[in-house]
Amino acid sequence: MNDPSAARAGHGRGQEMATSLAGAQDGEITPLFPQRGRSSGTRLFQSFFMGGFECSTHRRRDGRRLDLLRSTRHDVLAAEDYRQLAEHGIRVARDGVRWHLIETAPGHYDWSSVLPALRAAKVTGTQVAWDLCHYGWPDGLDVYSAAFVSRFANFARAFARLHLEETGHPPMVCPVNEISFFAWAGGEAGLMNPGHTDRAYSDALKMQLVRAAIAGGRAVREAAPGARIVSIDPMINIIPRPDQDPVDALARNQGQFHAWDMLAGQASPELGGGPEIVDIVGVNYYWNNQWLHGGEREAVLPADPLHRPLRMLFADVYARYRRPIFLAETSIEGDERVPWLRYVCEEVRAAMRAGVPIEGICLYPVLSHPGWDDDRYCPNGLFELQPDGDRRLVYAPLAEELREQQRLFDALLQETRARAG
Repeated sequence: MNDPSAARAGHGRGQEMATSLAGAQDGEITPLFPQRGRSSGTRLFQSFFMGGFECSTHRRRDGRRLDLLRSTRHDVLAAEDYRQLAEHGIRVARDGVRWHLIETAPGHYDWSSVLPALRAAKVTGTQVAWDLCHYGWPDGLDVYSAAFVSRFANFARAFARLHLEETGHPPMVCPVNEISFFAWAGGEAGLMNPGHTDRAYSDALKMQLVRAAIAGGRAVREAAPGARIVSIDPMINIIPRPDQDPVDALARNQGQFHAWDMLAGQASPELGGGPEIVDIVGVNYYWNNQWLHGGEREAVLPADPLHRPLRMLFADVYARYRRPIFLAETSIEGDERVPWLRYVCEEVRAAMRAGVPIEGICLYPVLSHPGWDDDRYCPNGLFELQPDGDRRLVYAPLAEELREQQRLFDALLQETRARAG
């Protein structure tokens, strides 16, 4: 969820954000889960920190198709981008497989748009978690139709086979990225395809995306046994205003779990979900993921007494699913990038000390990019976007902070391994 309107609202709020983050405390919390002696962050991923490349491919409300991999030139610079990640100690990436480009006709696949990245990952030794549907699908396909589910499953199966052939090992995939946000943005808010503005459509779209994710995940595993399936959605906290009945805000807070619950078979079992579908949980958290209900949706920042600590949001999700969990997206724009990363890392360490086995943190997007709505520049990455050249300009303050956070996490993980004996 890299909502451009939200990012625009936050740009230039450096003093307010800095003050808020300075007021947030990094105190210890009571252990919530038993320590199992496992070394968090060392089993799933090659490095604790990851870099995610914005790969949205949806159609906006005006009908224009976005392709952020092309807009940022990552589609032609994947090998160099992966090498630059490695220079900063990042050996894991999130990247995208653009369904709308690949399935040129039902059941016919042109892999030329993804093969360079697949091969670059192999050559550079980069571990990649691939998004198979990052908000976009082929033109002419009705998202609500049975064909959407079957074609997506066939596409997912074909990609898994390709990955196995090209790399020699099964893939890690997120079948459908951010089902909950996708359903809201496309079904209720009208921000993207299919462009509806009715909550009833949001519910129907969410269920259809769950069907597709279940079918796609199972198809991937049939084609490539041992594949890992990632289910990614935002963590949120909506706070009712003093004069409001809190029922609607609380219900919407519970709504953040609906997609995961359906994938896991805990809700709407007729969709075919099961506990094996929720293999790895990815949670996305931006500076504005807590807000006041209704109206302008004003962000509730960390120093605000209404703000719920990020460590507790992690604990909520882990307690519900008890699956490996990682922070799949987090960022902010401009000079706030450094204090935001510091705050997030402090909260992640607090959650880990309380027993939440967080496997890693993905800087997403790791490369700044054009905004969804108007192509404005969004300076939110470790790397800055430039019109030409093969190497990205590094945002030095964030690189320095990243090194410090890597040091702190290395110490925590060593401590964890020592306790495990």
